[in-house]
Amino acid sequence: MKNLAHHTTSLAITAWVGALWAIGYVAVSILFRAQPDKQLAGMLSGQMLTMVSYIGIVCGAYLLLYRLALSGKAAVQEWMFWLVAAMFVITLLLQFGIYPLMADIKLQAQSADVMQSALAPRFKMWHGISSILYMVESLSGAALVIKGVSRRP
Repeated sequence: MKNLAHHTTSLAITAWVGALWAIGYVAVSILFRAQPDKQLAGMLSGQMLTMVSYIGIVCGAYLLLYRLALSGKAAVQEWMFWLVAAMFVITLLLQFGIYPLMADIKLQAQSADVMQSALAPRFKMWHGISSILYMVESLSGAALVIKGVSRRP
């Protein structure tokens, strides 16, 4: 049973980081290039990124709980624990803070394309912040894959 929990950490890392990279950098890029309707592309991207967030929440919670169960209080002294915790916090911040804020800005623009509205500067600012946080999370995920949080103590 211990082996199953250990191997599940590898699967959780793969699912989380794979989703971050595959959706955020491949699927969304293709979508915006292939879809002439940028509002539709943005809406579909938002739905895909929401799914990435939920994958991250489930996988991040599992990885944190696994390290705590395995190492106890000593887990909080491991930099890998804090790397996963930072990724987890970024995921929560994006999903429950910034993404809803961006959706609200789009709603405030009413039927107009938000990028053509008076709210465009505000939307661009939050889009930029979300992109930077997503990149930090993605690069942290790359470090997680390279080092592997599932290594045994």
